[in-house]
Amino acid sequence: MKVLVIGSGAREHALVLALSRDPQVDAVIAAPGNPGIAQIAHTEAVDASDAAAVTALAESLDVDLVVIGPEAPLVAGVADALREASFPVFGPSAEAAHLEGSKAFAKEIMESANVPTARTVVAYSPDEASAALREFGAPHVVKADGLAAGKGVVVTDDFDAALDHARSCLEVSDRVVIEDFLDGPEVSLFVLCDGKTTVPLAPAQDFKRIGDGDTGPNTGGMGAYSPLPWLPAGTVEEIIDTVAQPVVDEMARRGTPFTGLLYCGLAMTSKGLRVVEFNVRFGDPETQSVLARLQSPLGQTLLAAAEGRLEEVGDLDWDPRASVTVVMAAENYPGTPGTGDIIRGLDTAGTLPDVSVLHAGTKLATGSSGGFAPEDAVITKDIAETGDIVTAGGRVLSVVSLGDGLDDARARAYAAIDEIKWAGEQHRTDIAEAAAAGRIALADIYPAPEVAPTPAGSRAAGTGTAGTGAAGSGAAGSGAGAGLSAAAPELPGWKHVYSGKVRDLYIPADAADAASAESLLMVASDRISAYDWVLDSEIPDKGKVLTGLSLWWFDQLSEIIGNHVISSDVPEAVRGRGLIVANLSMFPVECVARGYLTGSGRADYQATGSVCGIRLPAGLVEADRLEPPIFTPATKAELGEHDENVSFDAVAKTVGDDTAAKLRDLTVEIYQRAEAIARERGIILADTKFEFGTLADGTIVLGDEVLTPDSSRFWDAEGYEPGQTQSSFDKQFVRDWLTTESGWNKSSDTPPPALPDEVVEKTRARYIEAFEKLTGQTFPA
Repeated sequence: MKVLVIGSGAREHALVLALSRDPQVDAVIAAPGNPGIAQIAHTEAVDASDAAAVTALAESLDVDLVVIGPEAPLVAGVADALREASFPVFGPSAEAAHLEGSKAFAKEIMESANVPTARTVVAYSPDEASAALREFGAPHVVKADGLAAGKGVVVTDDFDAALDHARSCLEVSDRVVIEDFLDGPEVSLFVLCDGKTTVPLAPAQDFKRIGDGDTGPNTGGMGAYSPLPWLPAGTVEEIIDTVAQPVVDEMARRGTPFTGLLYCGLAMTSKGLRVVEFNVRFGDPETQSVLARLQSPLGQTLLAAAEGRLEEVGDLDWDPRASVTVVMAAENYPGTPGTGDIIRGLDTAGTLPDVSVLHAGTKLATGSSGGFAPEDAVITKDIAETGDIVTAGGRVLSVVSLGDGLDDARARAYAAIDEIKWAGEQHRTDIAEAAAAGRIALADIYPAPEVAPTPAGSRAAGTGTAGTGAAGSGAAGSGAGAGLSAAAPELPGWKHVYSGKVRDLYIPADAADAASAESLLMVASDRISAYDWVLDSEIPDKGKVLTGLSLWWFDQLSEIIGNHVISSDVPEAVRGRGLIVANLSMFPVECVARGYLTGSGRADYQATGSVCGIRLPAGLVEADRLEPPIFTPATKAELGEHDENVSFDAVAKTVGDDTAAKLRDLTVEIYQRAEAIARERGIILADTKFEFGTLADGTIVLGDEVLTPDSSRFWDAEGYEPGQTQSSFDKQFVRDWLTTESGWNKSSDTPPPALPDEVVEKTRARYIEAFEKLTGQTFPA
């Protein structure tokens, strides 16, 4: 087999080495290659992104397989041209390569495939970017929409720096992606795909920032290691089942099958796996460590993928040893790197056992060699002899080692680095250090949350937590719901069974359990949550506002639908905050109505032109009114998770076509009635969620709270203006103070600080204002 590898970096050097170990591979040609590759394989000069030139080269060489390394040729359609010329190609089509070429497109695919990822806003202007950054809070994550050679992402606590990066992205693109920060260690998993079948490689972890301790700016990658001793068993299978295979299936469904390497960059967050990004090619520097451990024949495996035969491959074989890759970079990288410096010690380092020195940003000092024309020669600062290798890029070399464990592999890699010298060289000294020392342990990062007793059987109406029964939020190390059960008051005649972020749930004292209880006591506390934490501070009278507003709205809507309320005659300790309600059998869906474009609906629209599969007119801006309002259901997320928008079809599959249609029609009708009532009182009801359940006789009624500042988005009608962020009646004072003034890092495992009295009072006043404006009543002192 003759294989042509397209590219010139350390990733391609690693590919050439691995392909050369395949007994069925007779020859490997790299185009354009680099001086290091030229020492082990033939190289040819070519513009890697010129589809016609690459195709002509493949034809002249009569190759059996083409492997495309970098992202730019893939997005440029090089793989398409080669396939049209009947060459087997390992690399996706230009259309499929949009998974990397456009972050917004990748988010659209993840949405359609129900792949877990960070909340996202696609911003089209600096003002939109600014609003999104403020909404998510620090740390800020800003991503260029298009290709940026691994350096288009900025993660910073500095709002101004984040906004500056967003502006710079918008100067070269019409949009920029703003994401919520994902906590937890990251995992890179390469997945071989043939359009329908997926085969995972070994997981790895890379190091993006330039300095030790993950300090300094992001780079294309400063090192990596594999395997990951801290990764729980079964994680790779979980990634395939929940991420890679659904994406491949979705791409096939769209008529753009994905054949090539799907790079899944993931975060092991407090809420489970979340996708950070997709790439459509081998990642650099993870490839260097992963392929160093691969024992299966790479050429035969990639050919099977290119020809749609991955199901024949089965599980791959791996060297049990660990591999560590350390990147050696030029002076001033990741800024404008210094070039032309002679690299000393390559021969010595290359003779060390179980060490490979892979070239990336290197060139020959003078003359021509390995496919490089004389005009490509670099004049060095020192006097260089013909054949000297000099720096010619930011990331110059990757030093890759194999060892009996990470400690041994680290020692071998850094011993080789000690032999290599040039002026201004820089590298990290802590690659794989934490993993080798056992300092990465998910059990320590994500302790199991404390949980209160769980109501058995059907979901308990009115808990406000989708009946998960988990009192802890699941936020990293937070135990956000911990202690809530103990804080719930003892009430005569009732037995406490559950506490959520806001509500406490009781059953009659003589009931055996929640499943058999005909009625429940639902109590709205004064607790307030933000960013999946329950704060130590409470908002006085908040529970009474939620309960009073719900009762008022139930009365306004009684001609349309019944509700679960039996009585407000509750024990004195919770009077005004408690309701006795029927124990409903709840539908497992959040029924959301949107009359205005904002929040996650707008993010969906920006990425796809639709919201939950509903196509909307082009050109809509923040807070535009939707005529008519739309039904955009969501899953009921576990406590500490965010609800995930789903399509109507997904609801129909869950509850049946007829029931789904009833829930949709009821949701829109109730919203329209409530929106008109609120508008008469100077409040815009932008969107809201309802929860429906059935009584024992099968009648559908409303459950939970309805049309409160916690379940709805209320705006002040007087200041309403499309195209900008609106003044809202909710806990925005709390979110703003936490993210902009408190100094608290919402991604940390440190609980939020107590709220200042001023923030508590402003938030209380805003809740009460909503109550009084809507009901026309004076809030009881």
